[in-house]
Amino acid sequence: MSKFIYLASQSPRRSQLLALLGVRHELLLPDADEDAEALEAVLPNEAPAAYVKRVTQLKLDAALTRLKRRGLPAAPVLCSDTTVALGRKIFGKPTDAADATRMLKELSNTTHRVLTAVALGTARKREQVLCESRVTFSAMSSRQIQTYAASGEPLGKAGAYAVQGRAAALISHMSGSYSGIMGLPMFETAQLLQSFGFKI
Repeated sequence: MSKFIYLASQSPRRSQLLALLGVRHELLLPDADEDAEALEAVLPNEAPAAYVKRVTQLKLDAALTRLKRRGLPAAPVLCSDTTVALGRKIFGKPTDAADATRMLKELSNTTHRVLTAVALGTARKREQVLCESRVTFSAMSSRQIQTYAASGEPLGKAGAYAVQGRAAALISHMSGSYSGIMGLPMFETAQLLQSFGFKI
């Protein structure tokens, strides 16, 4: 059995959370000619849970192909995707500060779901789990929203916020998995790793 895994994610938060589990990992990032963002396109009328599971599976497919193409030593590959949903509406990563402002206005004074899917796989075995949490934003003023959107923190984050950053001051309640809201649910990820023989 391999003593390490590959992490196919550019998120430094996922790398930090994985390190907390004591699992050695190496990054397996897309090549310059891979269109990683295209994998995150939402299909018409797609439910948030189905979306995040499908995207995570596509990320794993691409990562396993990448691993084989590069001729790297065999080891399980971990992929994850996080999305924010208000009802059936999916909030992806904002394109700019104006887009972040729009998203935060919609999420203000509401409770939304944060869904994170995690997949671990090799050429012969694949497992996936889904973690769902809930986050309640306070009633945010236009000034609070614009200040936060202008900070740059929302860019690259599903739903236009980082729970571990400045947005924490705007969140009145959350339930579920804090690490899942960050992007890698520790409990579920540990279970996946154990199913592949890792001791956590």
